[in-house]
Amino acid sequence: MEILPCEGCKGLCCGPVPVTESEFKKIKKKIKSMPTKMRSELENQKRYYGTCIFYDLNKDRCGIHSVRPEICRMFGYYKDLVCFRKPALATKNIDQSDKEKHVGILTLDFTWKDLK
Repeated sequence: MEILPCEGCKGLCCGPVPVTESEFKKIKKKIKSMPTKMRSELENQKRYYGTCIFYDLNKDRCGIHSVRPEICRMFGYYKDLVCFRKPALATKNIDQSDKEKHVGILTLDFTWKDLK
């Protein structure tokens, strides 16, 4: 599978990010297991408005990649979540019929204070 050309995007497509309750629990566990210095560096970055609170601007990548929400895993490959640099990759349709409901949006409903 061809990969997305995210390098240099600085997270502009990464938000707002809706999450389910189980996704948020995994994220919270990941954040609590991070070394304090790494967590602090990620938490204190100044991001573009609406960009996910876990996008690492310094490293130009997702700071929680291993536990990123399903919508992030689907991004770029589904017609409703097109990458503007490679729109041809968006060939699949999203089927939300049996999916867990979203409980909030990272950056808007859930912020770093919710992870303490």
